[in-house]
Amino acid sequence: MRSNNKTGKVFLVGAGPGDPGLITVKGVNCIAKANVVVYDYLASPALLAHANPDAEMIYVGKKGGDHTLPQDGINALIVEKAKQGSVVARLKGGDPFIFGRGGEEVEVLIAAGIPFEVVPGVTAAIGASAYAGIPLTHRDYTSDVAFVTGHEDPTKAESSVDWKALATGIGTLVFFMGVKNLPTIAAKLMGNGRSVDTPVAVIRWGTTPKQKTVTGTLGTIVDETQKAGIKAPAIIIVGGVVNLRKTMQWFENRPLMGRRIVVTRAREQASELVHQLTEYGAECIQCPTIQVVPPPEWAEMDRAIETLGRYNWIVFTSVNGVDYFFRRLFENGLDVRALGHIKTATIGPATADRLRTWGLNSDIIPESYRAESVVEAFSATPITGSTILLPRAREARSVLPVELRRMGATVDEVTAYETIHVENGATELIARLEAGTIDMVTFTSSSTVKNFCRLLPSDQARRLMADVTVASIGPITSQTARDMGLSVNLEATMYTIDGLIQAILENY
Repeated sequence: MRSNNKTGKVFLVGAGPGDPGLITVKGVNCIAKANVVVYDYLASPALLAHANPDAEMIYVGKKGGDHTLPQDGINALIVEKAKQGSVVARLKGGDPFIFGRGGEEVEVLIAAGIPFEVVPGVTAAIGASAYAGIPLTHRDYTSDVAFVTGHEDPTKAESSVDWKALATGIGTLVFFMGVKNLPTIAAKLMGNGRSVDTPVAVIRWGTTPKQKTVTGTLGTIVDETQKAGIKAPAIIIVGGVVNLRKTMQWFENRPLMGRRIVVTRAREQASELVHQLTEYGAECIQCPTIQVVPPPEWAEMDRAIETLGRYNWIVFTSVNGVDYFFRRLFENGLDVRALGHIKTATIGPATADRLRTWGLNSDIIPESYRAESVVEAFSATPITGSTILLPRAREARSVLPVELRRMGATVDEVTAYETIHVENGATELIARLEAGTIDMVTFTSSSTVKNFCRLLPSDQARRLMADVTVASIGPITSQTARDMGLSVNLEATMYTIDGLIQAILENY
């Protein structure tokens, strides 16, 4: 949207420490209504999904001294965009006013006469410590806490940190951006009276599936951090409360913590799988190999809808088939009443659940979730002389219509949707496979297998996948994977997303 004023408006939005679920509701609303989103390195990419598809997305990330755009350039950018009448969401990791340089950006906006609002965010100190199982205050340990920069402005003549006061006067200390300076921080605290045995924790990538925590004391933490290879971004917590992590840690105990799992399902359908795997601790790498789209033309479907009165059954073999059929039914000016005389069969519980959302219960749900089981379920139902409508994907397996016709039914197959090959993400996928930073690839259909294999160089696919676990949703998908030269390591016993997740949990 554009501001009603000639000059736009800037929202400084705290994106939180990494977990996209930790952003505030107001923060999400600001992203959604902006037509320019200016975002940082530490702002979760998942948050960009809340933006308007037509919004201009501008990355200004800063990491380890590598600045895409220096702070002065960022200041000039948000002023320029606002003066053009844009509503700007300035998305900043953590909280804008806790070592986020939000105060500097506000001063620039004030000087330029640009309206602004500040939307607080969960700062890394609070988020990372909670996810590491470390309460920053505790009645039995300390009643005070201090947030300290571990990386002061390099242009300052001398440090403004009162090390003596910090070392002896504050119970819990949290240092931001201090990993490179950890030896100096530890030495300053011990040199100013803090005990060498004071517990310390260093938390990298707090609140994300990549979170890693190292603990020690002021005397040992430098060596422990170096051994663990901890680098930025990380925060440092100093104080007795660190000992509570021994019993309170929860986030890093999850069964899939740190596992890097590729989800090949179409992006619009991947949310359930991604959500559940993430809840169990996995880092999900979304690499959709297919996109579900309407058929090139609707003539075939429209003819079936116009003559619904002649059908005795409709068989739905997927959630997509349900959705596309009913959308087209409604677009033709009809509703579920047009199906009042028709019985329905679905291939599994997920498809039956989706059918129920359109107002119909399924008359047949087979025990096993594949075409052969639908045929078996019909064996107890006389269908000789029946006319069956089968709305499904363009390139679906032939077993179902063939067997139903063999049982005496007339079957009209109509294309409700098709899946097309998607190549976005191939470069990143291959780079990750080359680096050995993928643990598992999941396949939820034969089409995801075929299109995944198309993304890989044919002469290198076997090598790239040699050490990667392949997880399949069921036997048909597994056979396709084997036909494509992949080794299937695990297969769901119940051919659903929940079944696939259960198989992955059991594997690990």
